[in-house]
Amino acid sequence: MATKTRETTSWWPLAAAGAGVIALCYGFARYAYGLFVPRFTETFGLTTVGIGVLGGLSTAGYAAGLLLAPKTSARSARGTVLLAGAAATTGLALMAAAPHVTVFAAGIVVAGAGAGLVSPGVAQLISESESENPARAQTWANTGTGLGLAASAFTPLLALGWPVVWAAFAGLGAAMTLLAWRTLPHTTPQPATAGSTNTTPLVLNSVLIGVTSAPYWTFSGSRLAEAGLSPVAATWCWFAIGVAGLLGGLAGRVADRVGLRAANLATWTLAAAGLALLGVPGLGPKSALISSALFGSTYMALTGLCIVWAARVSPARPARGVTWSFVGLGAGQTAAAPLAGAAAGAFGLGPVFILTGLVALLAWTPWVKPAGLAAPRP
Repeated sequence: MATKTRETTSWWPLAAAGAGVIALCYGFARYAYGLFVPRFTETFGLTTVGIGVLGGLSTAGYAAGLLLAPKTSARSARGTVLLAGAAATTGLALMAAAPHVTVFAAGIVVAGAGAGLVSPGVAQLISESESENPARAQTWANTGTGLGLAASAFTPLLALGWPVVWAAFAGLGAAMTLLAWRTLPHTTPQPATAGSTNTTPLVLNSVLIGVTSAPYWTFSGSRLAEAGLSPVAATWCWFAIGVAGLLGGLAGRVADRVGLRAANLATWTLAAAGLALLGVPGLGPKSALISSALFGSTYMALTGLCIVWAARVSPARPARGVTWSFVGLGAGQTAAAPLAGAAAGAFGLGPVFILTGLVALLAWTPWVKPAGLAAPRP
């Protein structure tokens, strides 16, 4: 019987389409929350613990989407990506129209579910599309988060209330989801393969990403205000996170050249420096911008490397590997956001960020190293 050979396709069109949906689900529906924390605090009368709890609810919705993603991706990777866009758009609309904090919290959960669905779906779609360089496609698609952050960075400076901004995000989400419906390819699901893989180091690595990133996503704006920086300076820092995040797309190429282990550990070291820098006394605009750029580039690189890592340990079902990875990330964020809020109330945000930077160095322990994936490709 003759064997049908699949032709490889160019990786960048699919990476660009995936990045667009990820920009919606992460940049708008999940992480733009941190931009408007002071506004939400005023509207709903929230404390730092309350803000942390809402951040934790976002991550809980995110985890729920992740748990659904393997089954939906096995049936249709394209459908999973479209469902992610629809959930993100619906959540944004609920938040915009929320008359009180309960509805707002429900919108956060729904929007978070969209973020949980999108990464496994995009990873599975790229794998099934037989693109010519899947590692590059995966990491560049992942930088959609940076695109979304950069696009939303200056919205707090608009002479509009936050509900109007959120309604605009929902409108853009509807347009992006429709565009994805028209452009994303139909693919054939891959048959599952027998055998088990060791995902424990990957999950531990992802938990550490969650634990160390949650304080930054939730409280970096408050830390800048505490240090005396103006709202305009804080906006430029958020923009720096998004723009520098585009550099994370290079992570796939770096991992191919020097090995996944070396790329991962080098990125973690830079991440630790960026986190601790935000907590130093006398924080000024230049230091804040450097911290933001380090955080944006390393966060996108680390999550992109997790996707590459997951696809290597589970090549037939990358959505499953990405799900386990991002469940770990979500668990870390869910636990860390309220804890960071409580610690900030007791000791201040500066010490919280310095401690977080030290925690990031746990990546050098043997339990979170990508064993067996260290050798560069020839």
